[in-house]
Amino acid sequence: MLDEIDRRILTELQDEGRVTMAELGRRVNLSAPAVGERVQRLEESGIITGYTAVVDPRAVGYPIAAVVRIRPARRQLHKVPEVARATPEVVECNRVTGEDCYIARLHLRSIDDLEEILDRFAAVGQTTTSIVHSAPVQRRPLPLLDAAEGG
Repeated sequence: MLDEIDRRILTELQDEGRVTMAELGRRVNLSAPAVGERVQRLEESGIITGYTAVVDPRAVGYPIAAVVRIRPARRQLHKVPEVARATPEVVECNRVTGEDCYIARLHLRSIDDLEEILDRFAAVGQTTTSIVHSAPVQRRPLPLLDAAEGG
């Protein structure tokens, strides 16, 4: 189980994954070695699964975001993840409940690229596509602290 200090460490790392152990220790009132041991334990236990840079897709030539719902054809359920993994523009794919079994989020260089991608998925099921106009809530950290703990 996570204690209050672990939750504070995770909150800080979600906000700034490149923080030094010395600075992280200051923020959570631990020495750098002590906080380093806790971070290592969180990594080894699989709670921290990696560190990444957040890249603005528009800034690197992917100005269009789309969400594609996929309803697999009969006996094609297992093929949707294969198609998603083989399509570099797909940045996330989730299996969901409801009429559609999968939701994929993708980024495109141009709207013309959408047809080829949809054709890949059409081979294994029916698709419904929505183009993203804006993202009023961007990806954000998990709320790991209670209000009383300063989160």
